[in-house]
Amino acid sequence: MLWKKGRRSDNVVDARGDDSGGGGGMRFGGGKGLSLGAILLIVGIGWITGQDPLQILGQLTGQMEQSAPTSQTRQAPPANDEQAEFVGSILGDTEDTWGAIFQQAGRQYKDPTLVLFSNRVNSACGMATSASGPFYCPADQKVYLDMAFFQEMSQRFKAAGDFAQAYVIAHEVGHHVQTLLGVSAKMQTARQQGRQMEGDGGLLVRQELQADCLAGVWAYSAQKRLNWLEPGDIEEALNAANAIGDDRLQQQGQGRVVPDSFTHGTSAQRVRWFKTGFAQGQVGQCDTFAAKNL
Repeated sequence: MLWKKGRRSDNVVDARGDDSGGGGGMRFGGGKGLSLGAILLIVGIGWITGQDPLQILGQLTGQMEQSAPTSQTRQAPPANDEQAEFVGSILGDTEDTWGAIFQQAGRQYKDPTLVLFSNRVNSACGMATSASGPFYCPADQKVYLDMAFFQEMSQRFKAAGDFAQAYVIAHEVGHHVQTLLGVSAKMQTARQQGRQMEGDGGLLVRQELQADCLAGVWAYSAQKRLNWLEPGDIEEALNAANAIGDDRLQQQGQGRVVPDSFTHGTSAQRVRWFKTGFAQGQVGQCDTFAAKNL
């Protein structure tokens, strides 16, 4: 992949080595931690004064969040970091692609921020560690990525290659597109209504497969504009999609497949929907929620 053809995004934030996201004690709202002793003390004060302890906790943690620095205020990556340059190039091209697609539809695309972290990070969706893998948080509209995941992809999942990594980033940006289109809000409403979320054919699977399809839409548009793919690149992305299907991961991890607990779709489904997006580059082809057969 000739990724250096891509425009570098200015929306990459380097929070690697920042341990402010961690800390001891219970956490509320993604803010700074309170120790168990402090919580018990606040509860005792509430009982004595007749105030609701949860209200006191809410006021305190709100004040702490306002005063505490967050990883999102960190600096841009160093200029000589080629891995970060790669991430910036892919993110920059997703911005160009989705900006143009949204403009054609009479809408405005809002660029997400991509936060590079190591080991753990504090997002508006709560604390996460590297074990969570890359993720998108709709609450702050940011993508979070520990680039050690790329090494794990290569070693554990046998999914190496720069376009395989680009697919991962584009998938998470696909979730951002879903947020801008209102899909994430509908998912939250469905969850509150008690609708089926997990399982083969469940809403979570449909949401993830749509993000795979949107990643394919990006890949189609980027290739048409930049002609930066080399022989084997598409196979790298398809191999990555195949490697992280629910069925394959469950078989590797527990020796059996449990469709009722699916959250991302099978390997075949993930490959199919990426290919669907890449075939014509049409967002309208990515309506996994209406699809009878995934």
